[in-house]
Amino acid sequence: MSSTTTRSGTAMSGWTLFAAIMMIFSGVMAIFEGIAAIAEDDVFVTTRNFTFQWSLTSWGWLHLALGIVVTLAGLALFREAMWARFVGIALAGLSMIANFAWLPWYPFWAVMLIVIDGFVIWALCVGPSREARA
Repeated sequence: MSSTTTRSGTAMSGWTLFAAIMMIFSGVMAIFEGIAAIAEDDVFVTTRNFTFQWSLTSWGWLHLALGIVVTLAGLALFREAMWARFVGIALAGLSMIANFAWLPWYPFWAVMLIVIDGFVIWALCVGPSREARA
């Protein structure tokens, strides 16, 4: 991928830009997921005989908090801070685990967010391109 120039004049890797946008998208969707779960919306159906079951409201608060933090980390990636890359990888991993445990309530969306988080981790691990470092 090509690199783009940020306001500070430094080059930003296309993969970092992709990861930042996907983290913001994933975080906002987790926020919506959390709000719907806190409100105990009728969208969610609990699967029977699943290995782990917790309160829908508790999961809502967890997704809301995680979504806010993931969105903020995605915004921090636009500043090209190295700490934001490490925090982004850790938060995407936590989001993957939370969405795996979320499978009994909304399997399709949980799988989609797991895939997005996987791409975010991959994009952040690739690192900046040679053109961006030069």
